[in-house]
Amino acid sequence: MDERRKDVRDKVIFGGIASSDARPPKDCVVRDISEHGARIEFKSGARLPKEQISLAIARKGKSFLAKIIWWRDNIVGVAFTDPSDQIAPVSDLAERLRKSEKKKRQLQRKINDLLGQ
Repeated sequence: MDERRKDVRDKVIFGGIASSDARPPKDCVVRDISEHGARIEFKSGARLPKEQISLAIARKGKSFLAKIIWWRDNIVGVAFTDPSDQIAPVSDLAERLRKSEKKKRQLQRKINDLLGQ
């Protein structure tokens, strides 16, 4: 097979979520990835739109808009759109930090109450 990619893909095993406006999100596994694209695998034959999907990769903390280039059975090759068009990074870190700080304050109040302070 001719290698038509712009750069070499790194072999990985990342959990991902592929979604589009027309269909519900589907869990997938990112098998390899580069700056410009990825190969993703679904548990079973995925019904995806022919044009574009959003691919969220929690381990990388990013979401990508991706164009479907090819698919065979449950494996799909995608090319990421121009990085300037990328969706903002996916991160729940700020929300988790807020919840953690709130829980810390609640626990500190309970400790103070138990100690009679």
